[in-house]
Amino acid sequence: EAWVREYPGQMIISAGCMVWTTECEKALSDPDTAKTAVRTLKKKWVSYLSKLVTLTRSKLDKVNRKKVVALITIEVHARDSIDKLAKAGCTAPTDFEWVSQLRFYWDQEQDDCVVKQVLSVFSYGYEYQGNNGRLVVTPLTDRCYMTLGAAMFTRRG
Repeated sequence: EAWVREYPGQMIISAGCMVWTTECEKALSDPDTAKTAVRTLKKKWVSYLSKLVTLTRSKLDKVNRKKVVALITIEVHARDSIDKLAKAGCTAPTDFEWVSQLRFYWDQEQDDCVVKQVLSVFSYGYEYQGNNGRLVVTPLTDRCYMTLGAAMFTRRG
């Protein structure tokens, strides 16, 4: 994928998170078709991950390899989150299983990225994360993000 080689890792991951949020909300938008749409979305994400894995097998320089590996780490969590939505039987963007996810949106009015989780809302700070390895996101990591995000949002952290 040419876009992986062209853009900085942080931009690729942030954009990928916004695409994931948009795709999940689209799948959850109609309660009558949500269960099928979420299963279809999981298949789409598995296919996308396969393409990224294939990319790691190609000739990549050190920087691009790190970008792809970091992207795969985030996208594996995205796939797992979609699977979690399917297993929980989510059928609406208001279901707790969905709103408890760390979600990235592009806010047209602010012309900026906004991050939401449960009731917490933050402007994306564009903190430089470097092109290093990413923390593997587990259910415990998700709970930590939720706890820390709530504490920051209520000015207790």
